Amino acid sequence: MAERIVVESLFPPPAYAHAAATSRGLVFTAGAVPLDGDGALVGAGDHAAQARQVVENLFAQLAAAGAVPADVVKTTVYVVGGAEDLAAVWDVVRASELAGAPSTLVGVALLGYTGQLVEIEATAALEAER
Repeated sequence: MAERIVVESLFPPPAYAHAAATSRGLVFTAGAVPLDGDGALVGAGDHAAQARQVVENLFAQLAAAGAVPADVVKTTVYVVGGAEDLAAVWDVVRASELAGAPSTLVGVALLGYTGQLVEIEATAALEAER
């Protein structure tokens, strides 16, 4: 059974948990979104600003499950927009502690919140001695 985790400092998700941790040391996150703790969109119209907020929120989700960015074994990055927008998001991801983890980039037409341009989900594997 997985422990479902809702991070108090993040905006409460409508019907799901921010993360789940399994007894086998795996952590799965919901897609991190560019909302602040009050639910306001950060970086309207700005892919890079949204990506920075998403990475910050993703790190909070991981921490709540006992993981650190170095534990991430896979990410999926969702981006609304064209090639130049994808590049702006990749620049932020490459500059973060997620750099080097296997990743899939998916261009999409729409994400869950009005004005949302970026979302990132992650899977992490915890070391047994933690």
